[in-house]
Amino acid sequence: PVLCALSFKNQKEAIDIANNTRFGLAAAVWSENINMALELAPQLKAGVVWINSTNKFDAACGFGGYRESGFGREGGFEGLFAYMKPENDAPAYTAVKRVKAKTTAPQSIDRTAKMYIGGKQKRPDGNYSFPVVSPSGVQIGEAGEGNRKDIRDAVEAAASAAVKWSGATNHNRAQIMFYMAENLSYRSLEFTDRIRAMTDCTLAQARKEVDLATQRLFAYAGWADKFEGRIHNPPMRGLTLAVNEAIGTIGIVCPDEQPFLAFISLLAPVMAMGNASVIIPSPVYPLAATDFYQILDTSDVPGGVVNIVTGDRDTLVKTLAEHDNVDALWYHGPKQGTAFVEAGSVGNLKQTWCNNGKAIDWTDNNVAEGREFLRRATQVKNIWIPYGESTSGGGSY
Repeated sequence: PVLCALSFKNQKEAIDIANNTRFGLAAAVWSENINMALELAPQLKAGVVWINSTNKFDAACGFGGYRESGFGREGGFEGLFAYMKPENDAPAYTAVKRVKAKTTAPQSIDRTAKMYIGGKQKRPDGNYSFPVVSPSGVQIGEAGEGNRKDIRDAVEAAASAAVKWSGATNHNRAQIMFYMAENLSYRSLEFTDRIRAMTDCTLAQARKEVDLATQRLFAYAGWADKFEGRIHNPPMRGLTLAVNEAIGTIGIVCPDEQPFLAFISLLAPVMAMGNASVIIPSPVYPLAATDFYQILDTSDVPGGVVNIVTGDRDTLVKTLAEHDNVDALWYHGPKQGTAFVEAGSVGNLKQTWCNNGKAIDWTDNNVAEGREFLRRATQVKNIWIPYGESTSGGGSY
């Protein structure tokens, strides 16, 4: 065996050296200062951190890695989820086909929705746009046609913002999301009209979609500081902390059905748990998501935490799935896209969560909201903390 030793000047440099790797299975922190050790442990990008010990294992404590060391856990409460499948008798997903415009909706200003990258509205790199047409054939606007460069810019902005956003206090994230919900509620009539124009749904359906989207933001704002980890008591003089941590940069591909509610239902848990996101809204009905830019701008959301790129779903998801700086990818779309997402994501072993060709009723709180979304937006780090100086009594390895 070979041991490589590297010197460092301070704690920050030690963390930078330790995290400068594509892998993150386990780490050990040795220090006489327990406060310093407990400060360093959460900053290490590893699934297991042993303090003043090494190679401790127990079936009650999860073991698994970060990054290219894989995902999922063996043992512990979190390890049980690998053997469970949700009860899902949902119908098959059917993509909404675009229709050709027969007429144009009367508008005072001809406006093309831009991208939202790094907290700013940006024109698409290719300078192309596509028409947004309702099922009845009325062109209600245009949206920017994103390409690979737009996705790369969005991922770069998300990666930069993810560190600060995950480092913010849970209470701070909750307050920002409460503010978002309040601002959305204030402009509910505007979003209701937009959804009606895009999808040709009834006024009651559009109003219900906006009301539920507002409720989802309030719900996940409440969860932001309450989705906590666990404390395990392994057979040793010590404890193991199972801590829920943000994954990092998560790509989100939204479905066509209930486009605004699905967009909020996928964005909110990702934000609440401290992740940054790159979102591809419905390519057929993207304008409700682009109208949401102004909610983000007026709700104190840091730039880069939410990035939105409109355009063709299949073209954009290819770049997103193959990008090595994306840590997880949530996909809701046609079944053939699921296979491509899972195959394209193996480059850096990013976590994937796909609908597998099933359609979700986004109005049903039992399947479209709750702990499953929060669990998918986090990863569990187990920190082993021995205590005491006595050599007598207690279990030991």
